[in-house]
Amino acid sequence: MKRKETFLGILLATLAIACPATAADTGKPTIAVIGTGDMGDSLGTRFAAVGFPVVYGSRDPGSDHVKKLVERTGRGARAVTPVQAVRAANIVVLAVPWPAMETVARSLGPLQGKIVIDISMPSVQGSDGYHVPLLQTSSAEMIQGWNPAARVVKAFATQGSFVIDNPAALGGPATVPIASDDREAKEFVARLAAEMGLDPVDAGPLRLAREIEALQRLYMVPLLQRRSAGWEPYFRRSYYWACIWQNEWSKPVVDAADLAMLPETQGPARSCPGP
Repeated sequence: MKRKETFLGILLATLAIACPATAADTGKPTIAVIGTGDMGDSLGTRFAAVGFPVVYGSRDPGSDHVKKLVERTGRGARAVTPVQAVRAANIVVLAVPWPAMETVARSLGPLQGKIVIDISMPSVQGSDGYHVPLLQTSSAEMIQGWNPAARVVKAFATQGSFVIDNPAALGGPATVPIASDDREAKEFVARLAAEMGLDPVDAGPLRLAREIEALQRLYMVPLLQRRSAGWEPYFRRSYYWACIWQNEWSKPVVDAADLAMLPETQGPARSCPGP
């Protein structure tokens, strides 16, 4: 059995023990989606479609919008308050905008051992209309600081909701950069993205969530310019740097010998080009 398959089985078994009432039906852990806006409702329905029990955390779980979302999600989905949703899940997705994120992330109760996925975009339009960051670091790093025992991951941050709804809408892959200091959490989120029909890539440690958030700001440029065409990230695989790279050009990163094992979604590696 491959290592990543072994890891996934162990993780799912562990989470099922921690949350047996919800995980036993599908063998997958429950995901709490905090926020029921444009991205929260798209992610929640897609998680459910690939077999994950979903519980929504909402300020108003009894609203007509949330009731319709729960019905659309199906598969036993429900809606409760954010704190109740977190208690019922081992995976927590924070689909909350800034600046409300700080209040929400500080008030969810114990997050020890839970995988917390941050999709937020901490920026605002500047005087020229283009986005500027609200933070000196990143929202993911801030969330990790507020919740030191959580396993924070930055992911699903550079996709439009229509791509989450239908990954085939673009006629090709959409890439999900994933940053985290927790290898196993990164691997889990990568496999989740692949199950959803997306293309996960390792974006390094959590501090590189800053670059993902910079990519979010670039993503917004054609929309702010009111262009007729925007863009969705698609990282083409390149196997050629390994053919020419000289070790003396850089020192290796600290985890170079123990990288996260991510699913390959764009085909097998190709041989080096000829002279």
